[in-house]
This record gives sequence, C-alpha cells and structure tokens, in this order.
Amino acid sequence: MSREFIVSDLEDMWLEYDRSSDILYINFGDDVEDIDEALLVGEDIVVRIKGGRLVSITINNFSKKAGIEL
Repeated sequence: MSREFIVSDLEDMWLEYDRSSDILYINFGDDVEDIDEALLVGEDIVVRIKGGRLVSITINNFSKKAGIEL
C-alpha cells in the first residue's frame, strides 16, 4: 500500500548529521516537531509524519548508504 505525504516547508529544510551514530536527519520546518507517526519506508530509513505532512526523514547508517568512508 502506497501513501503520499505533503512537504509544506521545503524552503525551511535543514540537515543535521550525527557522526558518532552515523545518522543523517533531514528536517522540514523551523524546529523539530512532535509527530503523529513514524514509518520505516526502507532499510534504515524512517519518515516522521504529522497531520499528513512529512516532518522529517532519518537515514541510519548514512555513510555506508552514501559510499563515504569515515
């Protein structure tokens, strides 16, 4: 089952990388928001949803997925 979500704050997108955990956070909006649900959409990729809006994407094991050696 495929679901679609709205990204309403693309202009306010910001990234944060946690090197010690190798996690990339992609956030949409000014601040990190509370969410209604979190969905695992791929291996190590989680999307966070609030009111049908995509709030953030979390990519675990980012360096491996991007082919970057740390």
